[in-house]
Amino acid sequence: MKMNKSIICLCLMACPMLISGTASAENKAEAITLSPSIGGYVFEGNQDLDGGSAFGLGLGYNLDTHWTAEAAIHYGDADRVSDGRDVNAWLYHLDALYHFNPSERLVPYLASGLGALVVDPDRSHNDNDFAVNYGAGLKYFLTDDVALRGDVRHVISFNSIHNNLLYTVGLTFSFGGVEEKTKVTTLNDPNPKNDEKVAVILVTESLADQMAMEAAAQRKVVVLGFEDVHFEFGESELKPEAKVILKRNILLLRENPAAQIRIAGYTSAAGTDEFNQTLSEKRARSVEKYLVDEGVITEDRLSTIGYGETSPARVEVAPKNIYSNAAKANMRVLFEVILE
Repeated sequence: MKMNKSIICLCLMACPMLISGTASAENKAEAITLSPSIGGYVFEGNQDLDGGSAFGLGLGYNLDTHWTAEAAIHYGDADRVSDGRDVNAWLYHLDALYHFNPSERLVPYLASGLGALVVDPDRSHNDNDFAVNYGAGLKYFLTDDVALRGDVRHVISFNSIHNNLLYTVGLTFSFGGVEEKTKVTTLNDPNPKNDEKVAVILVTESLADQMAMEAAAQRKVVVLGFEDVHFEFGESELKPEAKVILKRNILLLRENPAAQIRIAGYTSAAGTDEFNQTLSEKRARSVEKYLVDEGVITEDRLSTIGYGETSPARVEVAPKNIYSNAAKANMRVLFEVILE
């Protein structure tokens, strides 16, 4: 009954995050993770132990988007079948987790590791056995940095070989990390008709390279990759890091002197439509001015446009949170390229 109440409490804690809206999911590389959990531990019948509830805490580090190294500890209570005495059990383990589809909201994973199972640590004749574990789990991202997690492990302890089962549910909190790099990839017909609109697509860097190779083979589509320029909330002034990015973009523009550049400004979802439209136009003009002032690109090659909060790079779960990763991704300027 105690374990059931704990699981209900955990679900109630997660409900507000579920109600808050849709989240963009990403198992971020180089993030540190903290995973509290509750569940149960089942002992093999010949161990003279009745399993009970289990409480755990895991500390992990994402080596990349797929692989995570995690150290975890689980405490479980049990009853000795022969005399009814309460028994404490501790499972310590160091694991490797492999995540499938790490950029999706629902992320399945496989896990395996090794450690130790200690039963009755307060008694001089306690059982202290080497243990290995393997199993699988699921993470469901509620927000950018919080995921609901479920996990099942087969635990094998040695000396006398025993087969145990550990099952848990909990939350995973992510801190820091590197988001998957993207390129702004612009596809254009070299001979546009009827003033066709330029198609702008956000893709991963590897996909942009693949598209570029396909375009070269077809000789019908031009693909140029640029880095976005980002701004502080409500600001149109270029940050020092934005100027560094623009200097790299300028090198690409030098290599394509026939390219006509449309500079497109965007904002986050916070603010009125009118304010965001004006701000997006100011951001585009700020980038235009910098390119001209650098003396690299003449004004006749440039045009600007503002899209306000439309066509966001990422969906903002809570628009009022101007410091969310999604809001920061949307406060940007990107380049649309037309070749004559």
